[in-house]
Amino acid sequence: MSARPTNRRSRRRKQPAVAIALVQQRLSGIYGPVVWRPRMAALDELIFTVLTQHTSDLNAERAYDSLRKKLPTWGEVIEADTVTVANAIRHGGLANQKSERIQKILVEILKRLGHFELEFLADLPLEETRQWFTSLPGVGPKTAAVVMAFSLKMPAFPVDTHIHRVSIRLGLIDQKTTADQAHPIMESLIPEDDRYNMHVLLITHGRQICKARIPHCDTCPLTTECPASTTRRS
Repeated sequence: MSARPTNRRSRRRKQPAVAIALVQQRLSGIYGPVVWRPRMAALDELIFTVLTQHTSDLNAERAYDSLRKKLPTWGEVIEADTVTVANAIRHGGLANQKSERIQKILVEILKRLGHFELEFLADLPLEETRQWFTSLPGVGPKTAAVVMAFSLKMPAFPVDTHIHRVSIRLGLIDQKTTADQAHPIMESLIPEDDRYNMHVLLITHGRQICKARIPHCDTCPLTTECPASTTRRS
């Protein structure tokens, strides 16, 4: 019996509708230049990112500041009862779930390392560090990528709701692709040295022009190339 012919074309990843280099060039023209600056220590960034889940950055900042004020050390957060932690982070929403998650993360890190210094992870291969983070309780690919990109200066590409929306509209990813599925796809499309820049550019574009309900296509520098644009420039 002859072997079934292979459809090589079906195995190839579909090329994005708009070239990544063009997106970076156009967005850099209005939002750039982008310069990497460390925001927090890795563990602080990790806990803060957990607090950003399902809420605004402003509410997460209030919750984080309240937590550090009431329980200044991570050891105190572990030792406190969950209700106390929940009350401290009430501004961030879902306080009961997040307080339990934060304590479990801290306990697991302390169990693994005996301390809370995570900067050594920057010296490991990208996928090894990603696996280390995502094996923590309640830590998904977005949270891991945020810490890796913003605290450890690693070429991970976090995909939040803004980037997910903009990437779909530009045809960089398929409409059925979830945010979690988008992480490896976007990393495969974007060169390592450009990932931090592209993250900042796309998230800024999503907040300022390519908004969820009413995108401002008339002011978008990519409107002539964007498949979802409602305004076409001649």
